[in-house]
Amino acid sequence: MDTESAEVIGHDVTTIVCLCGNTVSKDGLIQANSDGVPVYIGENIPVPAELAEWPADEDLYTLCPSCGRVYSDSVIEETGTAPVAFRVDVTAGPMAEAIRVHWDLSS
Repeated sequence: MDTESAEVIGHDVTTIVCLCGNTVSKDGLIQANSDGVPVYIGENIPVPAELAEWPADEDLYTLCPSCGRVYSDSVIEETGTAPVAFRVDVTAGPMAEAIRVHWDLSS
């Protein structure tokens, strides 16, 4: 099976064009942990229960909240390619709630 890959310019995770067409400037992409859960690094504010702590090892991923594709930031930065690492269900349950909380905090 071929690996799905998104478009990316250079080695910059902020330039990902997800396979569904989403981008940072369109519907937004979210930094996530190795489980695909959006991460939070607020100053002087505890991490909301729905979100994950910013990984101490900086092992970050980029989550597309539109389709659930997750890309490994380290692979993008090292290779300049953006293969899909895995997918998560963004439509229900804890993941949908984490995405909602992320956007609420970002606005």
